[in-house]
Amino acid sequence: MSMTDLEKKFRKQDLSMTREPKPGMKLGITGGIGSGKTSVCRIFSVLGIPVFFADPEASTIMNTDKKVIEGINNIAGKNIYQDGKLDRELLASLIFTDPESLRKVNSLVHPVVFDKFLKWAEEQNTPYVIMEAAILFESGASELVDRVATVYAPVEERIARVTRRNKLSREQVIRRMRNQLDDEEKIKRSDYVINNSENDMIIPVILRIHDDLITHLNS
Repeated sequence: MSMTDLEKKFRKQDLSMTREPKPGMKLGITGGIGSGKTSVCRIFSVLGIPVFFADPEASTIMNTDKKVIEGINNIAGKNIYQDGKLDRELLASLIFTDPESLRKVNSLVHPVVFDKFLKWAEEQNTPYVIMEAAILFESGASELVDRVATVYAPVEERIARVTRRNKLSREQVIRRMRNQLDDEEKIKRSDYVINNSENDMIIPVILRIHDDLITHLNS
């Protein structure tokens, strides 16, 4: 099914807009690095569902929030902002080799991200909204949503995607994976699973999740 077909299907759905569904439902979408969360969220966007991307929001906060900037420099023990912009590679080399530094940085950034998400969600006028976050469970953001969908892909496919996309070495990708909850635990805590391996079609699964949420909202 193409994106155009999806748009036609959405226009024909009288469930989502004409039955006045209860507002405020939140779906969390998570998955390990390279699992394909962005591709999944793009399809939900075609269905008219707004998506809050937590990771880009966190990046913005780390470059603009003065208290967060000061806190990150204190954790690093030096100024890691070159020309006023965060040196992301330097930060990554620090937090992905030192769990305590990672925890401290997260404790600075996550509350600000959560606050922005809740305010953003209140401004939307759709049956439900989505928060996309790689560490939805680890950060505690899962407590802010009503249901969770985990995007899954085999480890080797994920490594190949990230090394191509981010120009990281295999070792760097694996190190980042180790700082995330394993797929089995994510799936155990989730309401939905979207298998995004190269041999599986994700659009029918996403449509079923969308229909299930709309049905629940109108029940």
